[in-house]
Amino acid sequence: MIATDVFKDASAATLADRPAVGLAGTPDDKAMLRAAVELTRDLSAARAAIYWPDMLASALLGYAALAGAILLAAPLAKVACGLVAALALYRALLFIHELTHIHKDALPGFRLSWNLLVGIPMLTPSFMYEGVHTLHHARTRYGTIEDPEYLPLALMKPWSLPVFALTALLLPFALLFRSAVLVPLGAVFPPVRRIVWERLSSLSINPAFRRRPPEGDFARLVFWQETGVMVWAWLVLGMSAAFGWQPLLTGLAVISVTALFNQVRTLVAHLWENEGEVMTVTGQYLDSVNVPPPARLAWLWAPVGLRYHALHHLLPSMPYHSLAEANRRLVGGLGLESTYSRANYAGLSPMLVRLARSTMTKR
Repeated sequence: MIATDVFKDASAATLADRPAVGLAGTPDDKAMLRAAVELTRDLSAARAAIYWPDMLASALLGYAALAGAILLAAPLAKVACGLVAALALYRALLFIHELTHIHKDALPGFRLSWNLLVGIPMLTPSFMYEGVHTLHHARTRYGTIEDPEYLPLALMKPWSLPVFALTALLLPFALLFRSAVLVPLGAVFPPVRRIVWERLSSLSINPAFRRRPPEGDFARLVFWQETGVMVWAWLVLGMSAAFGWQPLLTGLAVISVTALFNQVRTLVAHLWENEGEVMTVTGQYLDSVNVPPPARLAWLWAPVGLRYHALHHLLPSMPYHSLAEANRRLVGGLGLESTYSRANYAGLSPMLVRLARSTMTKR
């Protein structure tokens, strides 16, 4: 595969063997890194009064709209409800990102509630991101072959971008098959379980990534969450067989749209220009993307703070509701000509065009 080949070529020569190129050769801007910490110290607490209503309202709206998409007869009404459901459930689902960063004791009961209301019904329990996404933030792993969430998309063929985006439409069907068939098979056949865990149990995009076995308390958490998605998958399939398949197919279609939204957002989360080399923190920041105001609709396609993805790489533990204020302070404190402002972009369309042009000119 092209992505794996790019990574292998880069990993064959370490930074000691050759000069770093591109953003990997960017020295750290210590003034920016220091300001990021000093100007935002008072913004680091996760506020339950924001997290709970936001997550619950998103899930409630999503499921209510999904019910409308299933029950209403008028085609236009069904499509409208389906779109609302996809966007609302997209927002609810992306709280999985927050769960990987906030301290386990910061919001009592939030992780369990999210899994019961969103993660298990959508067949994406929190273990599929916990212990995986943090590797993406590791200083020596970002952008390398050991990063589960990085592909050098800007260096790949132009056709790779639509393929990357459209494969997301198949995700809910794959998750249903995984939960209903592969998980119980893995309980009986250890080799199947090993393959499922290593390759099919993480929300990753790097085909070379292999997940390590869970240990301790996390292994117990995985067991109960896996049991939950397996039982839910069987229940949904059993009810569909007994009462009709239309509700399930509608739900899968809605979640496919949700997955497509997320995959398109992923395309513009980074510049995707690193060739597998270890990067400085500043290099990682500049390879990432902020889409602050006045960009329109970023709150819709990059919800739960993900419009500030570059800032998130500077301050991974900053709760999503504090990122807008943190961005305002850093722009004000460092100025529009600073390194910090170089990661701010105008919107989704310009970034997609930039990425597409990169694939057409670098090969």
